[in-house]
Amino acid sequence: MPAFCSNYTISCSQPTQPALLEALSPVFNLNDIRPVRNMSTCTNVTTFFTLYGILGVVCSPIRISHHITSVYADCTLKLFKQITKSFQDEKAQLLTTYIWLQCLWMNEFVSWDPVQCGTDVMSLPSSQFWIPDIVINEFMEENKAPPVPYLYLYSNGLVNRALPVRVVSSCNLDIYTFPFDIQNCTYTFNSYLHYATDIKISLGRSAEQITQISKSVMATMGEWELLEITAFKVNHDGENENLYYDELEFHIRLKRRATMYVVNLLLPSCFLITVDLFSFLLPPQSVDRSAFKMTLILGYTVFLLIMNDLLPVTGNTIPLINVFFSLCLALMVASLLETILITNLLCGSADFSPVPHWMRVLFLQFLGVIVCMPRMNKKPRVSDLKTRTAVATIETYVGPQEPKGQSAEDLAVYELKKLGKDLQAIRLKVDQELKDSQSSEEWMQVGFIIDRLLFGLYILFISVSFITIIIIWVNSYNN
Repeated sequence: MPAFCSNYTISCSQPTQPALLEALSPVFNLNDIRPVRNMSTCTNVTTFFTLYGILGVVCSPIRISHHITSVYADCTLKLFKQITKSFQDEKAQLLTTYIWLQCLWMNEFVSWDPVQCGTDVMSLPSSQFWIPDIVINEFMEENKAPPVPYLYLYSNGLVNRALPVRVVSSCNLDIYTFPFDIQNCTYTFNSYLHYATDIKISLGRSAEQITQISKSVMATMGEWELLEITAFKVNHDGENENLYYDELEFHIRLKRRATMYVVNLLLPSCFLITVDLFSFLLPPQSVDRSAFKMTLILGYTVFLLIMNDLLPVTGNTIPLINVFFSLCLALMVASLLETILITNLLCGSADFSPVPHWMRVLFLQFLGVIVCMPRMNKKPRVSDLKTRTAVATIETYVGPQEPKGQSAEDLAVYELKKLGKDLQAIRLKVDQELKDSQSSEEWMQVGFIIDRLLFGLYILFISVSFITIIIIWVNSYNN
């Protein structure tokens, strides 16, 4: 050991691996300390990674069962568990990825002559060397990737450690434009214990190369698509070097594949709201219209309950798709209530009091023009004039006096006059009802105007929704 500590170049008895391993035995005893000659020397750790997979919903049984039915059952069970786990991860704002991590640093305790020892690099157990405590700050679960017990040691003292890492990290998801959202998740590499005076982290490969290599070797992305990976060092200017940890940040931009959500969520909802739109073509006084709308509301409610797990429930803002579904349901309920109101106005308007003046001005004169509803003719009709004349005639009519004589002619004249008086009374009643029908027609006109207003609101809502979806989709595609 004194000779080794005074001379950091080891000597091999022969150019074989056993001889080199025997010569490295003193180095193995120093695996508990940082491999520097002077404690004030900083260990520079160069790191980079390759994003191999964005874990999603994948059903791929490894073992093949003897019975096909058991394979299908096992696949279905795994698929259900993976879907449930994926939904739980998204609701908890967790990102699960699979990366190949590589770290390089210098071990000043070892170096050898490649010619004398017969090799320039050798794989050795990682437990025999000091390993920097580089962690990802956003880690939420332990690494469940297969362990790699070896590392490469080069003749100049360079240590190369590569290992797979299953990263379950926290990510602040911005789900406002779900399912056309683009997420930006961060991986922060730093030493867990050593300050910047002991360990500094540097980028071993450019971010463009990391992105290009990751896209070329990507095995699975699920519902996500990798856009780019950027990296930069965290600036600690002005801070005491003894009080901060050196950090290297990677930003991973992911775009969600929206096809599944468009097919399973947006299209059915658009179809149902369009069917409800065309239900306005049914006669409002028909009972089938209200029953049809009630069926649509029931179907839409069941649809939302079934697809509830596909909708995100956490985030800084409410997703637009949740607002869209709420407005669709609100419009369906409003159309049903409007149908009930219209049916009541059409069937029971004869018993209503006359339309108030403000309502007549608002609906019949203002809103009726907006919805292109023909205005009612306020001029008195001929039947109304005849009714007034008949009323005046009956009010001034004096009934016939019963004849004093008992002749048959006098009795016949008396009966005819009495019959004429009864007919005039009946005519008065009929004309009075015709006169009251003016108020009933006004109420019916108000009902038709309300129906057209809601129909126009439906068209406006559907048009704005379609335009918004197309704009968000195009912006997501361009990004």
